[in-house]
Amino acid sequence: MLATLLALLLDISLAYAGAAIGAGIAALAAGLGIGRIGGQAMDAIARQPEASGRIQGAMIVAAALIEGAALFGLVVCLLISFKG
Repeated sequence: MLATLLALLLDISLAYAGAAIGAGIAALAAGLGIGRIGGQAMDAIARQPEASGRIQGAMIVAAALIEGAALFGLVVCLLISFKG
């Protein structure tokens, strides 16, 4: 009985730890991706200032896609943590 309870608690705590690690990785990856997009966009604008409007539009679309993927990852991690 006690061994079963301990095994159940260990499974639940591992799910919480996995959800927390997954949420952290999703947030870190989103930050790195958006930072890279911003840096590369600034380099491109510095090389071709006349194309800044098109570059900025593409940058915003790409950043939105990365944020959407990160939000999906965070929601999945939240669902995992509430499962137990």
